Amino acid sequence: MSNPQEFRYSKEHEWLSAAADGVSTVGITEHAANALGDVVFVQLPEVGATVTAGESCGELESTKSVSELYSPVDGEVVEVNQDVAVDPSLVNSAPFEDGWLFKVRVTGEQAELLSADEYTAYTAG
Repeated sequence: MSNPQEFRYSKEHEWLSAAADGVSTVGITEHAANALGDVVFVQLPEVGATVTAGESCGELESTKSVSELYSPVDGEVVEVNQDVAVDPSLVNSAPFEDGWLFKVRVTGEQAELLSADEYTAYTAG
């Protein structure tokens, strides 16, 4: 499993893209998607909602369990992935591409975001 080098990662298994015009994309990692199993429902934050680093902002439900979705940064949600709401399996099939979850205008960052290599080591241990 390969974690894209250009992303940063939380210990709660979310990824964060580099900000473009102050907006970053958030999703869950392939490691998390595999651990969850087949995702059958996603509850995403609403556009305009304020999210806080390290706090729950949604849920992912799979055939195995329900898992909280945590925001890796402080900010305002500016877009949610409607395709994932319609077809939650995108989280499993393309977690770093079409399976992204929401976009956030970043106002603050979580200090302990990991590089791709650090996240790979974290999940290996």
